[in-house]
Amino acid sequence: MAAHNPTDDDMITGINVTPLVDITLVLLVIMMVTASYIASKTIPMELPKSATGETTPTVLAVSISSTGDMYLDAAPIDEAGLRLKIIGARQANHEPQAIIAADGRTPHAKVVRVIDVLRQEHVTKFAINVDPERERH
Repeated sequence: MAAHNPTDDDMITGINVTPLVDITLVLLVIMMVTASYIASKTIPMELPKSATGETTPTVLAVSISSTGDMYLDAAPIDEAGLRLKIIGARQANHEPQAIIAADGRTPHAKVVRVIDVLRQEHVTKFAINVDPERERH
């Protein structure tokens, strides 16, 4: 019995997409499982209680847009709201910390004002977020 050898003149009448769908579904499942770990950055578990344990510091992420609009943890906020959030963070944790991310076109006075608000509310540990340049050789 001779095997059928298709020639260049034969027309392709259909493409089997089942392997493509299988691979796509496997990749989708892998992405969904890993995305939940990346989003939470921790594995959910019940931690033991301790009378001498320390809490992790609260980090306030303050962002200032190029127009001077202020955001706290990606939510729009004004100066009075920022003060209230700092007070709440200070009550929950004795030493809250802050990270200030300002657009390069933000007026200097806006950044100084945010630093002043942090210091007035006794947040002494803060950092200014920058995009580091690569070393030039």
